[in-house]
Amino acid sequence: MSTTRPYPPGDRGPDPDGPAASAIPPGTPAAGRIRQIRRLHLIGASGAVPRARDFTREALRDWGWLPAATADQRAAAEDVLLVVSELVTNACLHADGPEELRVSSNAKVLRLEVVDLGTGTPAPRTPHRAGRPGGHGMFIVQRLCLDWGVVRNVEGSGKTVWAELAAPA
Repeated sequence: MSTTRPYPPGDRGPDPDGPAASAIPPGTPAAGRIRQIRRLHLIGASGAVPRARDFTREALRDWGWLPAATADQRAAAEDVLLVVSELVTNACLHADGPEELRVSSNAKVLRLEVVDLGTGTPAPRTPHRAGRPGGHGMFIVQRLCLDWGVVRNVEGSGKTVWAELAAPA
């Protein structure tokens, strides 16, 4: 599991662009840093995984990731959709289902957040055995993402599992 980014969901930590950016209250995006945030409520939804993928695919279209002009752009969009599938599937299998999917984007990073009420902590299985069925979800997330982590809900049970992927060049 990643421990390199202990910031709460939506807060990307200190801005490397300079001291003026540090005056921004935590969790408040600076103008231009986040293009848009989309939220999909999934409480009790049937077909949560395909709904989450379709929702994310629509956001990628709106943000210019799709239709992809190059193979690299197509691969980046496919990686995002795969990570969404893995995070939502994990919430369905191990946390009594997802509550919400959040997708946000800036010029360099796309962030995915899946909120659930589960108490467990997702982690890649170790050792990873590629030939074994199941148990590959968080290994895939770890391999495809710049970073990922878990933030516990301070108001009680539950957590947010987040992952960040690079925007296509």
